[in-house]
Amino acid sequence: MKITFTPVAMLLIAGLLTVSPLQARTVIQNKGSDTLVNVAQAWAEEYQKVKPEVAIAVSGGGSGTGIAAMINGTVDIANASRKMKDKEIKMAEERGQEPIQHVVGYDALAVFINKNNPANELSFAQLKDIYGRKGKARKWSDVGIKVPGCSSDEIVVVSRQNNSGTYAYFKEAILGKKGKYRSGTLDMHGSKDVVDLVEKTPCAIGYSGLAYATEHVKMACVSKDGGKCISPSIDTAVDRSYPIARPLFMYTNGEPKGDIKEYLDWILSDVGQCIILHKGYAPVTTVDCK
Repeated sequence: MKITFTPVAMLLIAGLLTVSPLQARTVIQNKGSDTLVNVAQAWAEEYQKVKPEVAIAVSGGGSGTGIAAMINGTVDIANASRKMKDKEIKMAEERGQEPIQHVVGYDALAVFINKNNPANELSFAQLKDIYGRKGKARKWSDVGIKVPGCSSDEIVVVSRQNNSGTYAYFKEAILGKKGKYRSGTLDMHGSKDVVDLVEKTPCAIGYSGLAYATEHVKMACVSKDGGKCISPSIDTAVDRSYPIARPLFMYTNGEPKGDIKEYLDWILSDVGQCIILHKGYAPVTTVDCK
């Protein structure tokens, strides 16, 4: 029996043939750190040119959000600006997951102050006095600083929400494992929100990833235990001389295979590491970027 297709039927068949490769496209779910979200998006967009049949779906929400998704098995790659806690790893294993850590870059966690603030240097002790629950610095005059435009003299302490890896890292570095933030901090959802608030508020101080720095705020150099005051930069993040430098992580469920392994290998290649460098972070290896 001979089958004849009408012109309309032929168009429908052609349309199905065109759509089917898109339906077969691999999607890698990538979620987590707000610090990493911009560079993760840049990686995803550039990788589309390398391997268009693999789509990378990137979302932020904080390191805690990405790690929770890894624990629940609903994400392929979790971005984090802190290490997973032992209890998180145990919880993941109890649910059949095997989190594997990959260092994809380094960041200098900068301390931002308003551009009119005359301070150039801050020590760990001063930051602990400002941010710690038992700290005594509630006014800028308590740390010997007079800020133009800050008539109240009250320090407006800007922090991050507690699901943020940046929040957790700063807390442990400055306040210690058992330390607690002071009450009354302004907890921002994102890194950019921290910088924006400090820019507009003469009395404010905040912390965030180096990549979110702008010309409208100042970054204080930071000293630890009477040591040299070091300014945050890509170079001081690479050599870890900046006292609040930290690694940036991606976590996978088990050793990566297939498309996920190829993607991570590409991120750690010179091309991927030049992207993170151009975004304001330090690469894991020395790279020659044009």
